[in-house]
Amino acid sequence: MLDKYLEYLQFEKRYSPHTITSYKKDLDDFSHFYLKTEGSEDISKADKKVLRNFIVELSENNISKRSINRKLSSLRSFYLFLLKLGEIKVSPAESISSLKFYAEKQIPISQEEMQTLSNRVLAEHCDILEKCIVEVLYQTGIRKAELCGLMFEYVNLGGNELKVIGKGNKERFIPISQDLSDLLRSYLEIRQPESQHQSYFFVNKKGKKLSEKFVYVVVNKYLSLVTTKEKRSPHILRHSFATHVLDNGAEISKVKKILGHSSLASTQVYTNANIEQLKKVFNQAHPRASKKEEL
Repeated sequence: MLDKYLEYLQFEKRYSPHTITSYKKDLDDFSHFYLKTEGSEDISKADKKVLRNFIVELSENNISKRSINRKLSSLRSFYLFLLKLGEIKVSPAESISSLKFYAEKQIPISQEEMQTLSNRVLAEHCDILEKCIVEVLYQTGIRKAELCGLMFEYVNLGGNELKVIGKGNKERFIPISQDLSDLLRSYLEIRQPESQHQSYFFVNKKGKKLSEKFVYVVVNKYLSLVTTKEKRSPHILRHSFATHVLDNGAEISKVKKILGHSSLASTQVYTNANIEQLKKVFNQAHPRASKKEEL
């Protein structure tokens, strides 16, 4: 039944290979637990008590609440699939709530730090592929998996536009600046002509598709040169992109569309990232704000 479920995710839900692998790992972890405690591999027979015991064991093994909630989400999805097929009458995960936790606040790279990175570090000490990786992630807000999977045919340099395939195979179009278009043209001049994966826009020196690990290492290396902030990942560039464009007056609905968020709530997180900017806007715009006494 697990194989049928994974096929359902691939062909009907059209999830990415990375997402399907994550679901499979979560279900495999529970299957191993079920075999150890119940002597069976048929997790379709699991009840609520077993799921609760699974959560307890994960907690005792110091698995983060975020990871536990992700595993619960995978199990809920699996049992909903079984319900649709009529294999079970009640989902054992139906009334099990996710664990409550306070999400760690993501501190974006400042605009000044990104300016230093672009004008000095990337201009002087960076090969063109690595520069493209950092600039595309920051100027478009796309995810590292989306950058690695960017197809050659989806890059429209003449129209200054990228087509990105995001989560759930949903496509979206992202405008890019003329400067970024020019940078990508320069990359094409040195791109491996004998690429084994011509369909991918970005390839490594061996002509192969970029790995997500390589992208992470590149971003971490260059951000480490301009900031002491703890988070120096591709995701923090996405976070910084959203924060900066919102700080500079972009409409939240348009930012939501560019980021590929399914709900506005996901984008609203970034509106609270820079309280000092909000104070500045208040002091400049509110009719009751004193020009002499700012917040």
